[in-house]
Amino acid sequence: MAFAFKKKTMSMGIKFLFILLVAVLCLSMGSQEQTGGTVKIGAIFSITGGASFLGSPEEKTATMLVDEINAAGGINGVKIELIIKDSGGSPEKAKSFAKQLIEEDKVMAIIGPSTSGETMAIKSTCDENKTILVSCAAAETIVEPIAPYVFKTPQKDSYAAIAIFQTMNAMGIKKIGVVTSNAGFGMGGKDQLEKYAPDYGITIAIAEVYDKGATDLTSVLTKVKDKGVEAVVNWSIVPAQSIVAKNMKQLGMKVPLFQSHGFGNIKYVEAAGEAAEGIIFPCGRLLVADVLPDNNPQKALLMKYKKDYETKFKEDVSTFGGHAYDAVMLLVEAIKKAKSIDTAKVRDAIEKVSFVGTAGMFNFSPTEHNGLGMDSFEMLTVKNGKFVLFKK
Repeated sequence: MAFAFKKKTMSMGIKFLFILLVAVLCLSMGSQEQTGGTVKIGAIFSITGGASFLGSPEEKTATMLVDEINAAGGINGVKIELIIKDSGGSPEKAKSFAKQLIEEDKVMAIIGPSTSGETMAIKSTCDENKTILVSCAAAETIVEPIAPYVFKTPQKDSYAAIAIFQTMNAMGIKKIGVVTSNAGFGMGGKDQLEKYAPDYGITIAIAEVYDKGATDLTSVLTKVKDKGVEAVVNWSIVPAQSIVAKNMKQLGMKVPLFQSHGFGNIKYVEAAGEAAEGIIFPCGRLLVADVLPDNNPQKALLMKYKKDYETKFKEDVSTFGGHAYDAVMLLVEAIKKAKSIDTAKVRDAIEKVSFVGTAGMFNFSPTEHNGLGMDSFEMLTVKNGKFVLFKK
């Protein structure tokens, strides 16, 4: 009996030591999660293809920023492993890459894709797999209705439409023509323009949709011209933005051309040449950072990003690179707040994050997965081949 009691006591002691060891290991792993190790973040950008004016600066920005963060010691000691995929603007490729990043690479989050169509193709995949998605695309449907794990950094389509209509009101414009691409961003923008036009006394005399791969829009714009409109709004991110301007000039259309917030890359201006002169569009402050007053809360960040990017890559900064900057920094701020790289904890932390970004002053919440207000926009125009503030 004494032997049996001693054996039982030893067994209980071994179990206690085992439980204690597991507890110590768990505490150690939890500490490692917060103050060291590596976090995998995936990125899907349209580095090549028709949306390369978006994806290329996004890829460059994300790589530059992650290198800078890691060189400074990471986030609370946690280094970022950035895994980048080039979708070429294809929703099908984006969906395949999203599954690969989630299932094989086990990423905590995905930044991108560059376009709205791609983002909508992977939205449910990320949300169902509880993988954070921070899109660099603008369509309102990305975050409305809200999906728990899905966020975005560009300003809302509705705000862009409203900014355009407010400017038209100030200019006395009442009757317009709308042309949009048949891609996700274009169709989303068309919906917002048609929704808000009546609120601002604007009549859309004609609304035409063109193929995103179109290389000539003369026939479409001839229909618009025949309606006697006082202005044209083009909503797209594809090269057709430049084609619209050139075809309008060829047709002798002297009415103002408004573009969406998808026009924020000087390469679109360069592609349109002289026809780009006078284009009006809503945009964040990055493209006019140098003329902002010194007390503007965004100026220091915008000037640093602009200098770093243009010095490193020898090309002008764009709003699209800025969207990737904001996507990376949103995750950084959330990891800091969560003090963890646990996906669920970081997701919860995002909904409490406020920070100064390239697109504006971000304030996320459980009911706001974009975090930006109307005040994130300025109206810009093209003057002498450059972006400048628009004066009504």
